[in-house]
Amino acid sequence: MIRTPLRRAAAPAAIVLSLAFIAAACGSDDDDGGGSGGSSGDVSGTVNVSGSSTVAPISSLVAEEFSGENENVDIAVDDPGTGDGFELFCEGQTDISDASRPIEPEEAQLCKKAGIEYTELAIGFDGITVLTNPNNDSVECLSFADLYALIGPESEGFDNWSDAQQLASDLGSSTEFPDESLELTGPGAESGTYDSFIEIALADTAEAQGVPENQLESTRPDYASSADDNTIISNIEASDTSLGWVGFAFAENAGDSVKEIPVAAEPGGDCVEPSAETIADGSYPLARTLYIYVNNAKAEQNEAVSAYVDFYLDGLSEWVEATGYVPLPEDQASETMSTWESM
Repeated sequence: MIRTPLRRAAAPAAIVLSLAFIAAACGSDDDDGGGSGGSSGDVSGTVNVSGSSTVAPISSLVAEEFSGENENVDIAVDDPGTGDGFELFCEGQTDISDASRPIEPEEAQLCKKAGIEYTELAIGFDGITVLTNPNNDSVECLSFADLYALIGPESEGFDNWSDAQQLASDLGSSTEFPDESLELTGPGAESGTYDSFIEIALADTAEAQGVPENQLESTRPDYASSADDNTIISNIEASDTSLGWVGFAFAENAGDSVKEIPVAAEPGGDCVEPSAETIADGSYPLARTLYIYVNNAKAEQNEAVSAYVDFYLDGLSEWVEATGYVPLPEDQASETMSTWESM
């Protein structure tokens, strides 16, 4: 049985459409002798998964398929955000932590103090996708300098797009912002997508600008933040002059109701659209790796945890692709499997 809290962000619709395909794919794996016996139906126990709202649709799909074949396994998947997920994980409250960024040194230290040893498993790729409303035809590409001018810690109080014009120009941008209201929305500080966006797009500029140390790892605080990616999508849809960012699968699932903005790492650089191809080859500047972290002791002591992870990795590419994200290349997928097997 799978228990998914009602507050969890809805998974992309592609999950529902892909269940039959995934079941068939994993069934053929079992016929070839793969897996740990997790689909045999004789596994029992509970599995608690928490963390990233970006990774949650993948873990939820795996949980749904796994629990369908193992009715005596009770799986809970929650998505409070990567940071909050690691806090629970390092307190020993969860078995697996979904993460849209690597664990940070301070978080790893909390786990160490609690005596929790874990295994980090890369599972796929995401591209943080910058969005606006389809009616906003004034913005065709944004560089990291533009994103900093609009969203960075120096932009607090900018109510219009054009308020960021001077800062963007000072950073070398030639982008012309419209004189329209800037309705900004995005993940909150509990989110790994928030952390990754800052690390990739904003942090270097903030440091070069001499921003105080306590603001180096932050955005402007004055925007509509949410831990629910679907709320961010709704905010984008609600305003013709909106700007925000979410994981690639949520943006793709929103279809024509949002406009994905190409991104350039440097002012005047190549504007790259997010796609499965550009995320996989790293040409999209906001591409990142997705992870799950497994508590080693709980995996050794609880057959349901280890069987769930075995099942997860047996069909990894299919799970990731079905939920709208980008699978690991074969060599990296093999490395993930070898890491798990060695644990």
